[in-house]
Amino acid sequence: MIGPLILGGRWAAAAAFVALAVAGAANAATCTGACGTGVANGDVANPPGASSYGWVSTFGGVDGAGQLAGIGGTNGSSFTTSAFHAQAGQDLSYYFNYISSDGQDGSGQFIFEDYASVQLIDAASGQTVAVLFDARSEPTGNIVPGAGLPPVDPGVTLTPGSATMQSGSGADGNFSGGPVWSQLGDYSGWCWGAGCGQTGWIKSNYQVGQTGDYRLAFGVSNWGDTVYDSGLAYSTIKIGEQEIEDGVPEPATWAMMIIGCAGVGAALRRRRPEITA
Repeated sequence: MIGPLILGGRWAAAAAFVALAVAGAANAATCTGACGTGVANGDVANPPGASSYGWVSTFGGVDGAGQLAGIGGTNGSSFTTSAFHAQAGQDLSYYFNYISSDGQDGSGQFIFEDYASVQLIDAASGQTVAVLFDARSEPTGNIVPGAGLPPVDPGVTLTPGSATMQSGSGADGNFSGGPVWSQLGDYSGWCWGAGCGQTGWIKSNYQVGQTGDYRLAFGVSNWGDTVYDSGLAYSTIKIGEQEIEDGVPEPATWAMMIIGCAGVGAALRRRRPEITA
């Protein structure tokens, strides 16, 4: 009985490692569509105090990605951070910059306006806890919350206090003032209508309402068509003073998976053949 007990222990240990690895991978950062890391280019500068930023873009996006529930859209992209723990009352902060080549003809008359959003997600259920930001181009005035989009959680504070679209330096398309930004691909420098451009870097602060484990989802979606693309850049995601891991899965996750698989393989290789009479 000693052999089977030892083998059972090896299987249990290996299974535990794999289970931990799978759990870790489930809470790792994920991208759907076009996501990446960039540096200052064109009209988009680096964020305050940082030399790079993360981004999502509708250029190269996939159908259905980057959307808010009940709003819809065409193609887009989303990036979801790894899971993090937050205490009630803690400050969740990050910088964002919404960049769009898809303006409109008149205030509130959205036809093809893309939109961007940031959602606080419950890490266990995947459900949206709060909408921390959403925006849609407008020729003038504050674009948050975006026309026809959900209200932003009242616990959010923006610095500066309003987000307006600033014209870019591009001269292609139907209107001048399109944002020049390589992450817009073929539509860098283009502008479909008044209100295209970028918000510039804005800091968002949110007071967490309830202690728990969360993730942040950054999304951007085309709406009404799949041309004149848009993007959302983000940087310096912090809970309190601690920066949130928002890159590739942590090495520990992959290490556990390798060890777990190695344990399974070792158990299989070392299993003794049964002796028959």
